[in-house]
Amino acid sequence: MNVLMLLKNKSEVSYIYDTFTFEQGLEAMKEHGYTAIPVLSKDEKYVGCVSVSDFLWSLVDYMNNKVKSEKPYLVKDIIKKNYNPAVRVDVKMDELLNRSMSQNFIPVTDDRDYFIGIVTRQDIIRSFVGSTQPSESNA
Repeated sequence: MNVLMLLKNKSEVSYIYDTFTFEQGLEAMKEHGYTAIPVLSKDEKYVGCVSVSDFLWSLVDYMNNKVKSEKPYLVKDIIKKNYNPAVRVDVKMDELLNRSMSQNFIPVTDDRDYFIGIVTRQDIIRSFVGSTQPSESNA
């Protein structure tokens, strides 16, 4: 099996840009009802993922520090390093399965790090369950 068989294409997936303001990013997550969302650079490369808790803790830090700044607080300011790392399109299925144990979705990039979509844990499980079910003709 190949990752492309499980891929939800970029056009089917919600994502935000690292240049979004804190408010824009949070609003996008609220609108789509996600607890985590991929983050892309303006040139469409995958740069990480942010979660609701990232926004919450950043808000707490912001309030505690009472930072007064002329520049807006951006999504790229709250991305955690190595949170929900992407895999390349040529990833082995065992690596994809292994990642799905700790990630609800796995971002997928091409060989130039451009974001092409995601594979969800649910789709991985469905593919394995489907491949182990006896066919109706064998029952």
